Amino acid sequence: MVDVARARKLADRIKVVVAETLETRIKDPRLGFITITDARVTGDLQQATVFYTVYGDDAQKADTAAALESARGVLRSEVGRQTGVRLTPTLTFVEDAVPENASHIEDLLAQVAAADAEVHRAAAGAAYAGDADPYKAPRDEADDADGPGGPGGPGGPDDPDGADGADEVGGADEPDEDVRDPVR
Repeated sequence: MVDVARARKLADRIKVVVAETLETRIKDPRLGFITITDARVTGDLQQATVFYTVYGDDAQKADTAAALESARGVLRSEVGRQTGVRLTPTLTFVEDAVPENASHIEDLLAQVAAADAEVHRAAAGAAYAGDADPYKAPRDEADDADGPGGPGGPGGPDDPDGADGADEVGGADEPDEDVRDPVR
């Protein structure tokens, strides 16, 4: 098993060698406006997949695929000569789907932007379902002057029990009923 760093370096080198060879040595008229986007090598360095994109319609893409298949042997021998590995990997050409995916993502982003604008338009004329400020406001000092419960509350001027607002259970005026003398 080969380490990942060596496979990545070989894949990068194969990408450069294939691109340069297509530009300088391959003179096939079927070869369109091609860009080598990526190359990947298996862990045993026996198979290499080269990804490419072609600018043009479906007919030009098919012609470019046929031109790459016919030039596969020349490209493989050039990769073997320039990389110096013991076994030259077999090349497989795959059309890259990056441009189609990018246009699909851009379409989705445009739809999301339109939906977001619609939500903003609907929110511009909307009113709150409850109060504008749903949180409790801090108490004023004027409320504290009437007592802990405010006017009419426990400890306020209308409280019949007294000024502190506490119900006197077992106060000093009446004996506790629960306390029993164990001697009796």
